[in-house]
Amino acid sequence: MRILFLLLLVTVLLSGCQSDDVGLTAKATPMPATGPAASAIAGDMASRLAEQIGPAGTTTIKMNKDTSEFAMALEAALKGWGYTVITDGKVGRDVKPIELAYSIDGVEGQVLARLSTPSIALGRAYTATSDGAIPASPLSIMQRS
Repeated sequence: MRILFLLLLVTVLLSGCQSDDVGLTAKATPMPATGPAASAIAGDMASRLAEQIGPAGTTTIKMNKDTSEFAMALEAALKGWGYTVITDGKVGRDVKPIELAYSIDGVEGQVLARLSTPSIALGRAYTATSDGAIPASPLSIMQRS
């Protein structure tokens, strides 16, 4: 009985490790955080992404055009870090942009934000407040080869 329980536990834990970013899209889902909370989350996630993808002066990021508060705040935050952000799909011939997908969802009273590129995925839970948002979990980083 004990072995069966351990096998079940290992199976459940390992199934949580599989991810194909099906939930991530280039467009945000219905916004669980707006205004100051969306800006705070976008700013934090942009800074964490900047730590992972390298220098801003040589990196271009491609996002789909989206008018949600989070998308606009994320674009502004990335530009604030010095990245060139393309949202119209027009990429220069010599430019190889990093494709960025994102998702922001309400989960059990918190906000789960995720950013994904072909080489890395970041995720973090936040607690939205009236004047911003505070991290409610450590940053999750998944690197792909």
